[in-house]
Amino acid sequence: MSAAEEQRSNVNVNGSEEEEEEFFSFVALHSAALRSSGIPEIYWRSLRHKITREIYDAGEVFGIMQFQEEEDEESGDNEEKKKDNPGAVIRCKVVVTRDSGLQVSEPNSVFLVDHAWTYRVDHTRQQLEQIPGLLPRMAALMGIDFHGEVPDPDTVELVMECMWKYNQTYCLSQGSAEEKVPVWYIMDEFGSQVQHSDQPSCGMAPFFYIQSQLAYTVLWPLHNLQEGDEVTRDYTYGETNPLVRRCRLLPWISTDLEGVSSATTEPPDLYYETILQENKEQLPVEIQPYSVPTDKILKVYSEMSQVTNNLSHPRFQLTEDEEEADIIWAYDHIKDYRKLSEERPWVMLNQFPCENIVTVKDCLAAVARRVKGGRGPDWLPETFNLQTELPQFVKNYQLRQQRGEDNHWICKPWNLARGLDTHITNNLDYIIRQRESTPKVVCKYLEDPVLFHREEVGLVKFDIRYMLMLRSVQPLRLYAYNVFWLRFANRPFSMSQFDDYQKHFTVMNYADGVELKQIHYDEFIPMFEKQYPQYPWKEVEAKLFKAFKELFQAASSRPAPYGISAYPSSRAIYAVDFMLKWSTGNNGERVMQPQILELNFSPDCARACLYHPDFYNHMFQTLFLDQPDDCPVAQIA
Repeated sequence: MSAAEEQRSNVNVNGSEEEEEEFFSFVALHSAALRSSGIPEIYWRSLRHKITREIYDAGEVFGIMQFQEEEDEESGDNEEKKKDNPGAVIRCKVVVTRDSGLQVSEPNSVFLVDHAWTYRVDHTRQQLEQIPGLLPRMAALMGIDFHGEVPDPDTVELVMECMWKYNQTYCLSQGSAEEKVPVWYIMDEFGSQVQHSDQPSCGMAPFFYIQSQLAYTVLWPLHNLQEGDEVTRDYTYGETNPLVRRCRLLPWISTDLEGVSSATTEPPDLYYETILQENKEQLPVEIQPYSVPTDKILKVYSEMSQVTNNLSHPRFQLTEDEEEADIIWAYDHIKDYRKLSEERPWVMLNQFPCENIVTVKDCLAAVARRVKGGRGPDWLPETFNLQTELPQFVKNYQLRQQRGEDNHWICKPWNLARGLDTHITNNLDYIIRQRESTPKVVCKYLEDPVLFHREEVGLVKFDIRYMLMLRSVQPLRLYAYNVFWLRFANRPFSMSQFDDYQKHFTVMNYADGVELKQIHYDEFIPMFEKQYPQYPWKEVEAKLFKAFKELFQAASSRPAPYGISAYPSSRAIYAVDFMLKWSTGNNGERVMQPQILELNFSPDCARACLYHPDFYNHMFQTLFLDQPDDCPVAQIA
C-alpha cells in the first residue's frame, strides 16, 4: 500500500470528504519529499493544514532567549566570533516557553518557519542594495552593527561575508538549467537562532509546497521537550563521516586538522564503477573495426539542426530514418552501446562510451592525476572534489593561509556550463557550504592570468575554445581544428568584486543585455603577438596541443569504465576551453602556461557554423573518411 493510500485509509471521520481528497492529493504530490526530509507521517496532516491556512504558531510554543556567552580564552573562538559579528556580545537561543512543553506523539507538534530572504547568489549584492529594509534586517539578524537605512558598501560586504553561517539551500528538480540553479535562503529571526547540537532536540528541513510554489522550513521535535528546554538542530544532519563532519561544521566550530594531509590521489576503481552504474551505460561488446569503402555515400541521421542545416559534403547524405543510417550524430547521451554493438556494429556514433571521464569536471580532475606518474599536470588548476575531498581541500586552504598565499577559489558544478552556479571567493565558509547544494569541484582561481588589451576597455580576462576531434582511442588519433574561438570579459580585470560577472567571466553569449565582443582567430593572433612579442602564437599553441595530448593519453590509458572505451565505431568532437596564466619557467623566466578549464560534450557550434559554413563538413571528413580532403585540422596524436 502506498503512503497516500495508507493516509487515505486512516481518514479522520470528522473530516469532510473534500478535505480528505485534498489531503490525499497533498500526500500523492509530496510524500517523496516529506520522506527524504525525515518529516514523520504523524505530522503530515497538520503540516498541510498549517500551510494551506498560513498558520505560523511557533510563537505560541517557543521563544528566543538572550544570554551572555562565556569567553573561551584558550581557543580564541570568542575573538573569532566577535570579528564575524562586530558588536555582538549577547547571544541568542530558542527555548520551549509553553507550560505543557512539546510532545512527539502530538500530531500538531509541527511548525512552519518563515524565510526572511530567498535569493540566488548572483543577485545577492543587488538585492541588499535595492530592496528596502533588507540590509538592516539581515544586519540585525546576524548581529552586525548597522543603524542606518541607506545601504552602505561596507555593511553589504560584511553581510555577504557572514551570511554563509545562516544560509540554507534547496534546488528545483524541474525547469531550465537556469531554474535548477540552487536557491539559497535565510530563515526568519526565530529559525536563524536555532543553534547546533550533535544531539539535536528537533529536526528542521526545507519543504517546497508545489501548489503555491512556495518554500518553507518545517520544524518538529525529535523527543519530548519540557518548558525551558533548548531547541537545537544538527547543522550537518545525515553526515556520518567524523572528519567530514568536523570540516562541514567549520563555519561555526573551529577544529584542528593536524594529521590530515592536503595531498590528493586518483580515486579508487569503485568511484568509476559507481559512475557507470549511475549513468546506466551498457558497455559495448568487442567488435572488429569497420572500414568505409572509398566510394560509399554515408547516410547520416541527426536531430541536431546545426548538423542538418550545414552538412553538405557529397560523401554524406542526410536521412530521417535512423534504421538505415551509417552515422548516428546524437544530441542526447547514448546509453545502450551493448545493443548497438551487437545488432549494428558498423553504425558509427558521435560519442564514446565512458567519455564522461573527460567531459565531467570531477572525472577530468581525477584522470589528470595520472599524468607525470601521479603528480598531476601543469595544465590543470589545482582541483578538489568537494564531495570526496573536503578535508584535503580545507587543509590545503589552511596551509596556503599560513604561508600568506592567494586563497581565491572558484566553485563549479560537476556537469554545468556557461558559468551557471559558479562562485569565486576566498571565504572558507562560503566554499564549505557549497557542498550542500549541487555536487561541485573547487579549483584554484587564476590570480595572475594572461590578459588581453581591449582598446575600449583595458586589460581583460579572455579564454579560448578549440574543437577537438577524437577519431580513435587505440591507437590514439586526436585532431584539433585550426580555427579557434575567443571570449572576452567586458570589464578590466582585478582581484576584487568577484560577484561582478562581466569582470571575472567571459561567457557573454547567454547573458541578457551585455556585449559579446567578437574577434576572429586570424585577427586575434597578430593582435596577441603585438601585445606579447616574446610569445609567438605557434609556440603557445604547441604547449596547448601537448596538454591536449597528455589529457587524452591519460584518459585512454585504462579500459572502460576507468577510461574512455576503445569502441572502434565511436567518433567525437569536444570543445575544450582554456586560459593562459603566468608561471615561472625552469630558469626563473616568466612563461605562459595553458590551463584547461573544461571539456564540453555536444558543444554549441552556432558561431562556428555562422562564420565557417564548412565547419561540419570538416568535422565529418576528419572523423569518418580515411582520405579526407584538405581540412584545416592539425593532428595532435
